[in-house]
Amino acid sequence: MKPNISITKVETSKVDALDFNNIPLGTTFTDHMFICDYENGEWVNPRIEPLGLIPTHPAAMALHYGQAIFEGMKAYKDTEGAPMLFRPEENAKRLNKSADRMGMPHIPEDLFVEGLKELVGLEHNWIPPTDGSALYLRPFMYADEPFIGMRAATHYKFIIMASPAGPFFSKRIKLWAEKQFIRAAQGGTGEAKAAGNYAAAIRPTELAKAKGYDQVLWLDAAEHNYIQEVGTMNIFFKINGEFITPELDGSVLHGITRASVIEMLRAMNFTVTERKITIDEIKTASENGTLEEAFGTGTAVGIAYIQEIGLEDETIHVSDESPIGLEVNDTLNAIKTGKLDDQFNWMTKVEKELA
Repeated sequence: MKPNISITKVETSKVDALDFNNIPLGTTFTDHMFICDYENGEWVNPRIEPLGLIPTHPAAMALHYGQAIFEGMKAYKDTEGAPMLFRPEENAKRLNKSADRMGMPHIPEDLFVEGLKELVGLEHNWIPPTDGSALYLRPFMYADEPFIGMRAATHYKFIIMASPAGPFFSKRIKLWAEKQFIRAAQGGTGEAKAAGNYAAAIRPTELAKAKGYDQVLWLDAAEHNYIQEVGTMNIFFKINGEFITPELDGSVLHGITRASVIEMLRAMNFTVTERKITIDEIKTASENGTLEEAFGTGTAVGIAYIQEIGLEDETIHVSDESPIGLEVNDTLNAIKTGKLDDQFNWMTKVEKELA
C-alpha cells in the first residue's frame, strides 16, 4: 500500500534566484524536505514540509554515540523533462544494511522510495538542466532520543533533503596511498555509510591535499598494502585488458555505481574480477606497462579518472587518459538522462508536481 505522505508547501520558491551555471557545492538546498519519525517500534507521520531547522535535544543520542547513517543519490531529467531516479531501491536496501550494522531500525523500502518520489516530484524545477549536473539527494537517519547511556536508541528521525549540484571532478585526479591512517578494518563499519566513517577520513584527506593530492587511496588496516577505496569512491584498475576492483570483504562499501559499472563492463565484453589487490601489484603493473587506466566510481563523482598515486617517497604513474572510463561515464550519463536506451532497467520515472 502506498504510504500516505502529507505535504506542506512553501509560499514562494527560492529556485528562481539560483544561477544553474554557477551552483555552490553543497551549500544550496531546495525548498522542502521529507521527514518521518520512529517511535514505539514503528515509522509514523511521513511528511514533506518547508526546509528548516530541526529542534534537537543536547542529549540526542546521535550526538554522543554516533548512531547516524546516510545515503547519496541523484535525480536527473530525461530528454522530455521528466525527473528520473537511478536505482532508488538499491539505496533503500543499502541504508537498511547500514542500519543493521549500527543497531538502528529498518525503514520500509516503499516508504523510502515514495518519499524520494514525492520530494523530487515537488522539487523538479531544482534539477539542473546542464550536462553533468543533477539534483543531489541525501536521505539520512539519526538517533534523536535524549538519553545519556550506551544502548540503541528508541527514537529516530529519517529525513531526505536535496541540493542542486554541478559536475564534481573536471580533471584527472592524484591519489595519496595512506600508510598511517586507516578508513576501515575487518569487523568494523567500513561497509556501512555511517557518519563516523567519514569523520575519521577528514584529517587524513586534508593532509593528503596539503601534499598536493586530491584524495586518499585507502589501504587495509593490518598490512597497509591491500587497496580498499579511494576517497569516498570505489576503485577500478585495468591491467592487461582486465578490470580489477577490490572485493566486498566487509570493509569496502557496496557501491551502487560500482555494481552498475561492473554490469556495464561485462556487457561490453570485458572481464571484471572482484578480488584483493595490493598497492605493490599496481606499482609493478605501472612499471611493466600493463596498467592501462584506473578510475573511481561513486554517486557524487560518477567516474573520476586517476592519473597517479603517491606512495611514500615515490610516484606511481597510472595513465594520462582513460578511454574505457570515459566511455562508461558517457554511457551512464546517457542512460540517466534518457539519451540512451535503459537496457539494464535502472531508471525510475517520477511524476512532476504540477504548478
